[in-house]
Amino acid sequence: MKYRELRRCDNLKVSEISLGCEGFIGKTKEEYKNMLDRAMELGVNFIDMYTSNPEFRDNMGYSIKNKRDKIILQGHIGSSWEKGQYLRTRNPEKTKFAFEDQLKRLNTDYIDIGMIHYVDSVDDFNNVFNGEIIKYCIKLKEKGIIRAIGLSSHNPVVAKNAVETGYIDVLMFSVNPAYDMQPPNENVDELWNPENYKNGLVNINPERMELYELCERNNVSIDVMKAFGGGDMLNANLSPFGVAFNEYQCIEYCLTRPGVVSVMAGCHSINEIEKLALYYNSSKEEKDYSLVLSKMEKFKFFGNCMYCGHCAPCSVGINVADVNKYVNLSIAQGEVLETISDHYRLLEHHAGECIECGYCEKNCPFGVEVIKKMKNATEIFGY
Repeated sequence: MKYRELRRCDNLKVSEISLGCEGFIGKTKEEYKNMLDRAMELGVNFIDMYTSNPEFRDNMGYSIKNKRDKIILQGHIGSSWEKGQYLRTRNPEKTKFAFEDQLKRLNTDYIDIGMIHYVDSVDDFNNVFNGEIIKYCIKLKEKGIIRAIGLSSHNPVVAKNAVETGYIDVLMFSVNPAYDMQPPNENVDELWNPENYKNGLVNINPERMELYELCERNNVSIDVMKAFGGGDMLNANLSPFGVAFNEYQCIEYCLTRPGVVSVMAGCHSINEIEKLALYYNSSKEEKDYSLVLSKMEKFKFFGNCMYCGHCAPCSVGINVADVNKYVNLSIAQGEVLETISDHYRLLEHHAGECIECGYCEKNCPFGVEVIKKMKNATEIFGY
C-alpha cells in the first residue's frame, strides 16, 4: 500500500486505496469487523462514513476498539437518521445531534475529517456557507473534535466555490473518465444520463480540470467517490462509453488526476478488498487506462496530457507527465507558485534537458505536442 499526505492536515497520511461505507451496511458485527481487519492488514487506513445508519456506526465502534489511532475516519456533517432511514439535513439541531450520536456510537472523541455532506446546488452551497453549518464545522475544528473540514459534491462549480472559501481542507468528489467529460450539473443523475453520451463527447470538461488544478495549487486533498461509477464503468453493457474498464484502470486514472490523494471503493466482501489491494501487484498494462480511452470512436481525449505516462521512457529521463502537470498548474494560476516551483525543482530531470528526439510524441496515444510542452516548461521555470 502507498500513502499520500492530506497536506492541510498536520502531515496526516491516507492510503491511496480506501473504503467507502456502502459495502459494510447490513453486515453483522463480526462480518464488519473481519472486513475492516483484513483491509487494515493490507494497509488501508482511511474509511468514509457518509451513512448515519445507527447499526453501521455501532459496528464501526466495535471494530475499531483499541485501534482508533490506526485508522482515519471521515464522518459526514449533515447526514441524519430519521424514521429508519438516512436523510440529508441542514437543520442545525439535527446536524449537531447526528454528529454527536456518531461520536458516541464510535466511542471516540474526535473525527479526522468532518465532511459537509452532499452539496450539489448553488442554493445549498449558499445555505451552508452563509448559515450555521459552516460555523458549526469551524467550531468543531477549533476544539479539535474534527481535524479537518471537508465537503462532498458531484458538481465542479459548487466544489470550486467551496474550495475558494478557504475553509475546505478535503474535497470528496466524483471522478471517473465518463463523469470528467460531462459539464457541471446540479442534478447528479444527469452524469449518467444516456442522452448526454449518445452523440459522443470531446476531452475533459474544462471546469472539472480547473477544479482539480485548483485543489492541487491550494493543497486541498481530493478523495474520490464513484471511481467505478457504481460498477457501471466495469461493464461494457452499462458503461456510457460502451466499453469496460477494469478496476485497476479506474484507480490509476483517478490517482493521476491533480489533487487526488485517495480512491474510496465500496467493497462488499473481503475478496473484493483483496482484489483492489492487488492493484500494486498488477502490470503496467493492467493499469493502463489509455488503452481504453485512446481507442474509443465516439469519445475523444485528444491534444491534452492525460498524465497516463505512455510517453515514457524519455531518452534523457524526464518525467514528462509530471512536467506537464506543473506547466498546466502554472498556466491555470497565471503565475508560478512557490510550491509548484519546488515540485518542479525536485524532479530528477527537467524540461530544458529535452533533446527533441520525438519518442514521447510517437508513444503518446492522445496526440500531445510534447516537445512544445517541454519548451513551454523551460520558459516558465527557466530550466
